[in-house]
Amino acid sequence: MNGIDTGKIKNAAIAMAALDSSAKNAALANIARQLVDNKQRIDEVNMLDVERATSAGLPAPIIKRLRMDAGKVDSVAAGIHSLISLEDPVGRQLFATELSDGLVLRKVSCPIGVIGVIFESRPDALVQIACLCLKSGNAVILKGGSEASETNRLLTELIKEATIAGDAGDIGGDAAGSTDGGAAVGKDRDAAVGRGGVAAMNTGEANTGNVLPEAWVNQLETRAEIREILKMDGDIDLLIPRGSNEFVKYIMDNTRIPVLGHADGICHCYVDAAADIGMAVKVVTDSKTQYAAVCNATETLLVHRDIASVFLPALWDHMNGNGSSGIGGGESGDAAANAIPKSEKPYVQFKGCTETLQILKGRPVEAATDDDWGAEYLDYILAVKVVGSAVEAIDHINTYGSKHSDAIITNDANAARAFMSYVDSANIFHNCSTRFSDGFRYGFGAEVGVSTSKIHARGPVGLDGLSTYKFILSGNGDIVADFEQGTRTFTHKPLR
Repeated sequence: MNGIDTGKIKNAAIAMAALDSSAKNAALANIARQLVDNKQRIDEVNMLDVERATSAGLPAPIIKRLRMDAGKVDSVAAGIHSLISLEDPVGRQLFATELSDGLVLRKVSCPIGVIGVIFESRPDALVQIACLCLKSGNAVILKGGSEASETNRLLTELIKEATIAGDAGDIGGDAAGSTDGGAAVGKDRDAAVGRGGVAAMNTGEANTGNVLPEAWVNQLETRAEIREILKMDGDIDLLIPRGSNEFVKYIMDNTRIPVLGHADGICHCYVDAAADIGMAVKVVTDSKTQYAAVCNATETLLVHRDIASVFLPALWDHMNGNGSSGIGGGESGDAAANAIPKSEKPYVQFKGCTETLQILKGRPVEAATDDDWGAEYLDYILAVKVVGSAVEAIDHINTYGSKHSDAIITNDANAARAFMSYVDSANIFHNCSTRFSDGFRYGFGAEVGVSTSKIHARGPVGLDGLSTYKFILSGNGDIVADFEQGTRTFTHKPLR
C-alpha cells in the first residue's frame, strides 16, 4: 500500500486518543497558518488539476468543486479556527451512576480509532476531514478523487509539516485557544506506544515543541489501495465513503468494516398551498442556485396544485433573470421582508411534469421523465412536479429521495408538522433553504460528510459523529459474589 503501515497507524490512533485539548488545538492552529502561508503554492498546484480535468472533459460541476483558490484557502483556515473554539469531544462524562456505595460507573466519550474516508473531487474536504479527525483524537486514512491528486498530495504534505515536523507548538497556548499544559507528543511517541498499550502518554509538559504521531494522517492515491483497505477489518475501525449510492453500496458489500454511508443528495423543496410566494421563491432559489454542485442543493421541486399557477411562473422568471421586487408578502403581508430581488444567477433549466409544462407554456421547459425524479444533477437543472397534497409530496420524497435534506415552505403549522414527522430524511427544514444542511452552518466546525444512515451518526457528521464512548467502573475491591450472596445491594443512584 505504498508504504502505509497499518500497525503504525493503529499505534498512532492510541497516541492520538491521549492528547489533551491544548495539544490538539495548537496543531490545528498550525495547520491553518501553514495553509494561509502557502496559498500561492496551493493555487498553482490546484490549477494543474483543474487544467487536467478540463482537458479530460470532466463536467463543469466537478471542475467547480475541484477549484481551491486563495479565497477557498482562507475559508478553510477560518473553519479550522472555528473548530479550535469548539469543546473537545473526547473525555466528556456522559453520565455517572452509583451502582453501590463506593462503586461508580461512568460513561465517557472517546475517539473511534482509525477512520478511513473515501471522498470526491473537493480538495478542501481533505483538510476538513483531517482536522475533524485530529480534534476528535482519531488517526485517519484519506483517499480523494484522482482528479484532485496533485492538490491532495500537497495538502497532505502541508498538514504533515504543520503537525509532525516539530513546529506545531510554535503557535503557543493563546493562538490555540488554550494555555493549559499538554501531553508530550512527538515523532518518538510512536516508539513509546506498544502493541498493547501506551507508555508515558502525559508528562505534564507545556505545549512548546508538541508534534503529533507520524502516522496520524495518511493518504492513499490508487484504486487498488481502496480494495486493500476493505479487507483490513482488524486495523480500521470505521469507513466513511462519500459518493454515489452505487459506490457506497459497493463499499458496504465488500468489507466487514463498519461503514457510515454518505450517498447521493437527492434533496427536495415542497411549496405548500399555504406558502408565502415571495418567501418560497427566495428559499427555493437559494436551495437550487446558491451552490448547485453540492449534495445539499435541491434537485426536485414539488408544488401544491392550488399555488402552482402563480408560484411557478414567478420562480422561473426570477431564476432566469426576469424577477422583480413586485412579488412578495403573500398571506404574511410582509412584502418588504420577502421581496424578490432580480436574480443574477445562471440560467436554470426546468424539467417539468405535464402540469408544469402547461403552466409554464411559452417558456423553455423540458418534459421530465421518471429518471429525473431520482436524479442528482449537481448542476443548474431542476425537476419540477405539481402535487395535489402534502401527503402526495411526502410520499414522493420517501419514494425518490436519498434521505438527505428536504424542505417544506408553508405557513400552515399542521402541514409543516406532518412533513417533519413523516419525511424519512436526516435533515428536514421548514421555511428555510436545504443549503443549511452543513456541519459548519450547524456549528459543528466542519463535517466529514452527511450521513443518511440511522445508526451511530445521522446528518452532518462532525466531532460527535467521530467519537464513541467507553464505560469506566471504579471501585475498591468490589466483587460480584457480595451482591449474589445478598451481603451488598445495588443502589443505581444517578450522580451529577
